[in-house]
Amino acid sequence: MNYKKIKPCKELEPFIHFYWELKGHELESQWERVFPDGCAGIVTNLGGTCLTDNGAVSMEFGKTYVVGAMNSFKDSFIDNDTHLLGVCLKPATFANFYSYATQNELTNETIEFEKSNSFNVDKTLVNSFNYFDYFFLERIKSRNNQLQSVVNDIHSTNGQISIVELSKRNFTTVRQLERNFKKYIGLSPKEYSNIIRFQNALSIIKNSNQNRSLLDIAFECGYYDHSHLTNEIKRNTGLSPSLL
Repeated sequence: MNYKKIKPCKELEPFIHFYWELKGHELESQWERVFPDGCAGIVTNLGGTCLTDNGAVSMEFGKTYVVGAMNSFKDSFIDNDTHLLGVCLKPATFANFYSYATQNELTNETIEFEKSNSFNVDKTLVNSFNYFDYFFLERIKSRNNQLQSVVNDIHSTNGQISIVELSKRNFTTVRQLERNFKKYIGLSPKEYSNIIRFQNALSIIKNSNQNRSLLDIAFECGYYDHSHLTNEIKRNTGLSPSLL
């Protein structure tokens, strides 16, 4: 499997994390697991039919799909003729480009876009990432992110902030924060914070030397003990920490 990431043009960096391309290997097929990161995305298929959502959805050649934010892992089958191109949007920026259902209706879902919102296959095949820049620059409806300051607070604390404190810092109520997160991200603020905390723990585990204990990492990341961290890892990845 070959996978690469490309940054968008500078004007789109406030809204898009990166573009990506995935191609299957001619001698190998495999199930590929994606962990939740709190972001929605757009995927187009330029290869053979690809099974995703743990086998429940078939992505067909030439079609474009919206992928809602996830609160659990998701498996896709990568075959030798798989060729996917995607866009990883930053949190709460889907509404900057699309008029669509609130994001909580898309949570954990992969849904085919109507033609008016889909990528042009011919243009995608010619120069994919330049075309994506053009496509999204033409579609910007607003340059304002309703949740930017809240998301910044969550990331700056690595998810270790209470929702009450989050609402106070951003001069809003817990109830309003809940509504806005469901609408623009598809997750509750607590779910999103937990995902960011998990992602931080995952990064530390992968980059730490073997002498560092799971209990030490658990405390650093705001978990009660190593069992709490282990359960969160299993819930988000389906794997035990030793298999990461």
